[in-house]
Amino acid sequence: MGQSASAAAIPSRRESNRDSHRSKPKSTAAICPMEADDESSEIVNAAYDFISDLPDECLACIFQSLGSRDRKQCSLVCLRWLRIEGQSRHRLSLDAKSDLLPFIPSLFSRFDAVTKLALKCDRRAVSIGDEALALISLRCRNLTRLKLRACRELTDAGMSSFAKNCKALKKLSCGSCTFGAKGMNAVLDNCSALEELSVKRLRGITDGAAGEPIGPGVAASSLKTICLKELYNGQCFGPLIMGAKNLRTLKLFRCSGDWDKLLQVIAERVTSMVEIHLEKLQVSDVGLAAISNCLDLEILHLVKTPECTNVGLVSVAQRCKLLRKLHIDGWKANRVGDEGLVAVAMSCPNLQELVLIGVNPTRVSLETLASNCPNLERLALCGSDTVGDVEISCIAAKCVALKKLCIKSCPVSDIGLEALASGCPNMVKVKLKKCRGVTAEGADWLRASRPALAVNLDTGETIQDASASDGGANDNNAVELPAALAIQPVFLGIASSSSTGRSTTSFKSRLGLLTGRNFVVCALRRWSSRNNS
Repeated sequence: MGQSASAAAIPSRRESNRDSHRSKPKSTAAICPMEADDESSEIVNAAYDFISDLPDECLACIFQSLGSRDRKQCSLVCLRWLRIEGQSRHRLSLDAKSDLLPFIPSLFSRFDAVTKLALKCDRRAVSIGDEALALISLRCRNLTRLKLRACRELTDAGMSSFAKNCKALKKLSCGSCTFGAKGMNAVLDNCSALEELSVKRLRGITDGAAGEPIGPGVAASSLKTICLKELYNGQCFGPLIMGAKNLRTLKLFRCSGDWDKLLQVIAERVTSMVEIHLEKLQVSDVGLAAISNCLDLEILHLVKTPECTNVGLVSVAQRCKLLRKLHIDGWKANRVGDEGLVAVAMSCPNLQELVLIGVNPTRVSLETLASNCPNLERLALCGSDTVGDVEISCIAAKCVALKKLCIKSCPVSDIGLEALASGCPNMVKVKLKKCRGVTAEGADWLRASRPALAVNLDTGETIQDASASDGGANDNNAVELPAALAIQPVFLGIASSSSTGRSTTSFKSRLGLLTGRNFVVCALRRWSSRNNS
């Protein structure tokens, strides 16, 4: 309706403009060429709708540079824009309540090119069931990514129907759902292209030894990432992990049970892993010794695993010589210290990032790390009782390649900041948080001494403004972090948003309150100028 109305209006505007143009007498007065060009361009722009000549593909490309809200506004302009916006939308997030069911046919008739779908339901509401998921799977056979959150009405039968219809699935993430092992096995048996699997709080898995094993299925050969979170019987996924011969990343968070024996079997069969995360897991040095069989390991996170000691870290360091990133949260257990860190320094020269939380390194290990790891660029020391001014001076003198330094809850004072003023020539940012000996005056002095260095000071009460060279407004404001993340170091305000998200934010800020066709006109001009340049 909107399209036909605008199409009918265009010829009439052209004709009236032509008639008025013909009847207008020519002026004999001298006219500036620039003014004439401006006047003629205004007449042409007012008379002709250039956007109507854009191919659908070009208009779809412009829509994809807009944010979700702006796209919705553009879809209201006319029927053509409504159709193109729907057909060019590949990502969709829906409120997955039970009353969504009757709207599914019309919804996916409009959005018929969706490849990434998120179905999220409030925990206090009734979610969609098997019928809705089966209907969605029939409408979205090209789906490559599916995220399920709190869809508690879904059963094994619904997941089986979905898996049979969406065999091109590459990524599945489910949390707080109630289907069980049969539903998960249906996905693994039908989706041969599955690359990433993330499971959190899957309530339908049978407890105890009677639990049905999960995997490996046809997806085992394609799986590259497995992430298991807060699973009471997560070891049911053992066959899947052991069968994933090409697995690159394994993340285990807060899954109950003793994982030492399972890690031994996994490491014997899967040696291609390059990234392993273990958090609040019952694992000891036996498990770390097993992990050392992964000779290509580059990233290791050991978070709150109190049974892991220097012995296990030494075994990993001596065999996993390609290690680039190491995060250790010792949970104040004092079971990892200089011995393990020296072994890492001596055996892992490629180390680029080191995060130590609740670990007490001394000058001995810090000097060894600085001397033997010339590529160390990011260092975080949090809750370390042994890291004081002497250790900071050592870091400033020895860590030449260091770019980012985070110090939290350590006995550091302004004297340590004086060492940073003349050391670490490649440093771009230092973050100091809850270090009682560091004053605002000391931080200001460091900023004045090194204007190019971004200094972020948080005394625990107020956050001082960082240097303007930081360039990140988010770092200059007090941000209330969740309790679970409060201890985690934040490196230089690195955002998780994609480049598209950043360009969209900048784009929207310049557009202001422009809506409808003006969005596309501005986007088209930017796109055209960028291509011409």
